[in-house]
Parts: sequence; C-alpha cells; structure tokens
Amino acid sequence: LSQIPMEISVLKEEKGKLKLGIKGETHTFCNYIRKELWSDQAIKTAGYNIEHSLTGHPVLIIETDEKADPKKVLQKTVERLKKQNKELRDQFKKILK
Repeated sequence: LSQIPMEISVLKEEKGKLKLGIKGETHTFCNYIRKELWSDQAIKTAGYNIEHSLTGHPVLIIETDEKADPKKVLQKTVERLKKQNKELRDQFKKILK
C-alpha cells in the first residue's frame, strides 16, 4: 500500500477531455479505473502515464465523444467500481464466516 495519501487534481479540462493527476497511487489503481472506463461506449481514449516509475505520479487521460462529459463518465465509472467492490466484499464475508 502507498504511504502517500491519494490526491487527485485536474490538470486539464476541455470539452470531451479530462486529464487528472493522481498523487499517491500506482499502476494497480490506474489500471483498475482505466479498464472500467473502457466499458463505457462514450470513451474514445482512457489511459494513464507515469513519467518515472520511482518518483512519478500517474496522469489519467480520459477522452469522450463530443456528446459525453468526461467528468460524468468518470463518475459513472466510479459508481460501477464501488458496486463491484461491495459485491466482492460481501462474497468474502460469506466465505470467511
């Protein structure tokens, strides 16, 4: 687990494009979000970059079609991930009783 608390900052926001800095996270977290973003039909690009593996922080890039707001697409993605996490947690609780 990361020792740095997560900090998310908007680096760039344009129509159909959102670029976020995610301090305190790694490939694991970014791949989790990136993969789920791709399940939304409005996504044209969803990826991230870490300039330096030891000292860099991830930059998440989201591009949507002209009809979709990237922030709203990200919000829906986060809600789906929360639901998946709850389902997984509930399954583990059943098994570990």
